[in-house]
Amino acid sequence: MKPHFKQIVIVFLSIFLLSCSADETNSETAVNPPLVIPPTTSVPTTPISASINYLALGDSYTIGQSVCETCRFPEQLKSSLKSIYPQSNFLLQIIATTGWTTSNLMSAINTQNPDSSYDLVTLLIGVNNQYQGRDFSIYEKEFPQLVTKSIALAKGDKKNVIVLSIPDYAYTPFGKMSMNQEKISTGINQYNTFAENYCMMNGITFVSITDITRQGLNNPGLVASDGLHPSETAYKMFVEKILPQVKMTLQD
Repeated sequence: MKPHFKQIVIVFLSIFLLSCSADETNSETAVNPPLVIPPTTSVPTTPISASINYLALGDSYTIGQSVCETCRFPEQLKSSLKSIYPQSNFLLQIIATTGWTTSNLMSAINTQNPDSSYDLVTLLIGVNNQYQGRDFSIYEKEFPQLVTKSIALAKGDKKNVIVLSIPDYAYTPFGKMSMNQEKISTGINQYNTFAENYCMMNGITFVSITDITRQGLNNPGLVASDGLHPSETAYKMFVEKILPQVKMTLQD
């Protein structure tokens, strides 16, 4: 082959290889777009009342089964609020017990008869209705009643009430051993969907923390030592999600 002909062949081969390389790069870029991280919700801090009364209603997820007293989410929320508003005094009351259903919580509220003077009320209830196999119609009747009661206790102002979604215990060692993980999650979804839709239709703040608990098997640090309930770390993540809504409530 003549030298000048070889040079022509080499040039064409080089162009072809460069073209293939560029196509491969473009293909990789299209398949793997850059990760976009959504911005964190931020609420400016403004002064609030000198004294804030907070009532937390619920079950084991509110009383903090298997974690220390200051580790449960209402206490962590109170602590976070103290650091944000050092000029204010925060008083916390908890009406919650492990194993309580909606019926148990309503009965306890009626028995204790707390004052209707709370600046903030959180409500997290329903997992034991699901776990104990109660008819879903009970929750459909009693959850709205509990929300109405929460509003009454929150000075009659629905803006002072925050409802939390039910954690998913299917993503814990206990849930995994039950061999009914899909059934558990389906049930939890049913309860949360009803609660969220009710809150949306009635202008009640609803905060979903279920996604945090669904990391429990991949991140064992989110599960308490009993292998079932959220850990201190998980509750801290709950508070991080709740806090912007609480600030808006207290600053309104």
